[in-house]
Amino acid sequence: MATEVWPSLPLENWKATYSTLHMWMQIVGKIRLACTPPINHWWNVTLYVTSRGLTTLSMPYEGRFFEIEFDFIDHTMLIKTSVGASKIIRLDSRPVAEFYQETMAALRSLGIAVTIWTTPVEVEDRTPFEQDHAHAAYDPEYAHRVWAILLQTSRVLTEFRSRFLGKVSPVHFFWGAFDLAVTRFSGRPAPEHPGAPNIGRFVAVEAYSHEVSSCGFWPGGGPVDMPAFYAYAYPEPEGFKDYPIKPAEAFYHKQMKEFLLPYDVVRAAKAPDQVLLEFLQTTYEAAATLSHWDRPALERTPPSTA
Repeated sequence: MATEVWPSLPLENWKATYSTLHMWMQIVGKIRLACTPPINHWWNVTLYVTSRGLTTLSMPYEGRFFEIEFDFIDHTMLIKTSVGASKIIRLDSRPVAEFYQETMAALRSLGIAVTIWTTPVEVEDRTPFEQDHAHAAYDPEYAHRVWAILLQTSRVLTEFRSRFLGKVSPVHFFWGAFDLAVTRFSGRPAPEHPGAPNIGRFVAVEAYSHEVSSCGFWPGGGPVDMPAFYAYAYPEPEGFKDYPIKPAEAFYHKQMKEFLLPYDVVRAAKAPDQVLLEFLQTTYEAAATLSHWDRPALERTPPSTA
């Protein structure tokens, strides 16, 4: 297993594992969606980084509670309940359809009957989980690496989150797009979101009901052929893409409409935390300054004069 604090993650080396793991996480995420009451901006559906992997946290079910956790050290998925019963599902190379069937069977054996919509979201391939025999790869080395990156990123994003006094999301993992994110809010309503590909418009409307400055980590895909840290604003203010940000390697991606900082820039830096925090801070300043947020009231530290 990778022992580096910021291990390498070349997209081309683990695309097949990435696609399979993405579907597995959507299955678990949809279970969480089915078992939790709605919270603003869909915060009730997210997963959370742990010292071993990713978890749903505790979910209620008919007076009991249960939790599902991916363990990327032992490469298992543990389902545990508040009455002491548990089930372990191995993480190895096998089709999404098989993983789905075993997961639902394990829940039923624990007395938990959950029904989910089995069509994936935010991806082009909409094959239902129970029919997906194409995605069947699992490389434990790369699963461990991406978790290690999420762990370190969560730590830095939490530091960044602590500097904001206004409404701010938890640092959480969105299984739809497979990204770790934290979002700051100005406190003002936003124009109704026009929607996004492969996702219900109502989902985007709820997610972006208020002005945001959001940032996080994404392993890449589509027009982005590398892992990267990202930052965007909704609505995007005039001049946002031309705002001076740091470090110099960061850039505005016109198709994604986001600032991107290649992961390898952070990984190779002498002070990775400092470089990443610089990116997070300057892209936030681009959104907050150009959109005229009440920065003195929202920030724990004085606005930057750089």
